[in-house]
Amino acid sequence: MKVWIDQDLCTGDGLCAEICPEVFVMKNDGLAYVQDYEKVYSAIDGNPQGSEGRAVVPINKIELVKEAAEECPGECIFYDE
Repeated sequence: MKVWIDQDLCTGDGLCAEICPEVFVMKNDGLAYVQDYEKVYSAIDGNPQGSEGRAVVPINKIELVKEAAEECPGECIFYDE
């Protein structure tokens, strides 16, 4: 599974980072980003955002990522399996 966030839709609520901090991280700009193995996919850091900034989800975190997507008030979390 891979996951990404559309930062244009992100409300900065931070629920995703609370639900699954291994995959979601909040940056200083107040928006959520995805990460895998300590690499944060952020346009700020020179990495693409949106669907090009897909992070690989560890198998044991798939259900948490799905929960974060469902709970997100901005509906900005997308994933493919």
